[in-house]
Amino acid sequence: MRSRSIIGIAPLLAPVHVLILSVIVLPSLYVVWLSLSESSFGQAPTFVGLQNFIDVITDPAFRSALWNTVVLVVVAVHIELALGLGMALLFAGGLPFRRFLLVAVLAPYAVSEVIAVVMWRFLFDPDVGPVTLMLQSMGLPILDWSFEPSHAMILIALLTIWLHLPFTFIILYAARLAIPSDLYEAARIDGATAWQAFKRVTLPLLGPAIVVALLFRYIFAFRLFSEVWLLTQGGPARSTEVVAVYLYQEAFSYNAFGTAAATAWIMVLASLLLGAGYVFILRRQVSANANA
Repeated sequence: MRSRSIIGIAPLLAPVHVLILSVIVLPSLYVVWLSLSESSFGQAPTFVGLQNFIDVITDPAFRSALWNTVVLVVVAVHIELALGLGMALLFAGGLPFRRFLLVAVLAPYAVSEVIAVVMWRFLFDPDVGPVTLMLQSMGLPILDWSFEPSHAMILIALLTIWLHLPFTFIILYAARLAIPSDLYEAARIDGATAWQAFKRVTLPLLGPAIVVALLFRYIFAFRLFSEVWLLTQGGPARSTEVVAVYLYQEAFSYNAFGTAAATAWIMVLASLLLGAGYVFILRRQVSANANA
């Protein structure tokens, strides 16, 4: 009977399997084969084994791009987490005009990344940008991001935080609203201060949501491309290049499809390792909360 039911639903599941095979599996296998070959326009692919991976890892430009990626990810994601957590607690505490402010907080997530970059380029234009003029009028240093690599990295980090803060905020805000108010009432009866209630009640129960937010933001931020490419294109002199921009340059500027495919798989493997670590932490936290 069970085999008959499986045979009966097999035709219904076939289109889904064909779609997954054609969209995910076959392209992934092709990229694996391409990463093991030397390939370019007008050149027949030549099998080179792991040489592309060795070339990428030993390339100083890749190591610089990897370092820039790590710096941006660590700085942007953790500042974003701190801001999102603070905003979630503020909103959950009964902020006035909460509905209107919630729309304002979520608005950046509805803005196209291209439009956001164009807007920020205008705001922080070193010559006529409104933010630049305001900083100059206040006697503060400006972000000369078109010439100073460190200033460009700061602007990229600020733009990334502004664009993706709503994602982190909504996860933490939903998790905070799911915490029963009885726990805070019990903590107040026991004489707990606001800090003790946050440390003993809020933070442990928000742990899984924080891990989930960090997991997704680390993976998304590691693939950072639009903000860097549209703002600086990796310049000046490739000083703000990140791994995704390095991959793009290898594929479409230097026509080195083998090393570009190898870079793509390095990104995939790094994301999988990072994701596996966070999933392990998440499972431990969920098990600890279940046994508490």
